[in-house]
Amino acid sequence: MPRLFTGIEIPSGVAQALSMMRGGLPGARWVDPENYHLTLRFIGDVDDMVAHEAASMLARVQRGAFDVHLEGLTSFGGRKPRAVVTNVAPAQPLVELQAEHERLMRRIGLEPEGRKYIPHVTLARMRDASSRDVAAYLAARGYFRTAAFRVSRFVLFSSRNSVGGGPYVVEESYPLSETKTEKC
Repeated sequence: MPRLFTGIEIPSGVAQALSMMRGGLPGARWVDPENYHLTLRFIGDVDDMVAHEAASMLARVQRGAFDVHLEGLTSFGGRKPRAVVTNVAPAQPLVELQAEHERLMRRIGLEPEGRKYIPHVTLARMRDASSRDVAAYLAARGYFRTAAFRVSRFVLFSSRNSVGGGPYVVEESYPLSETKTEKC
């Protein structure tokens, strides 16, 4: 059974900038730069029939390309931090694309995503990092912002259930129209 999710690939220049944030946090398991991505919709462990249905539904998406940039570092997990991430600056086309993915996956019978969508790129996962160490790491990094990058496609990724995530494989890619250009 494949484990699937939809997402946006991070360009190599942006991934290189993100990789400069690696290190200096005890207990962190850093994501390899080639596995940086922005998740749109987690699909989960599904059988081949559902995987083909999902791929077929995603081909129906007709949206324009748009620009996004990453800004600021934060952590998920509150007092028990489980991940360090970089935020995606607010971008209406991104929110609309994600909402369409949610609607399409529900249409093929998948359960609704239980969590509010917070666009981000995971830099590190943690099990036993102290909230004090994470706070110090975030404070030392100050303001972080990447250059805007063009999102001209989204992809259907597969992954193996592994510690730390990845490697991720692009199973299908879906272009976004350049004639419907959207700026953020």
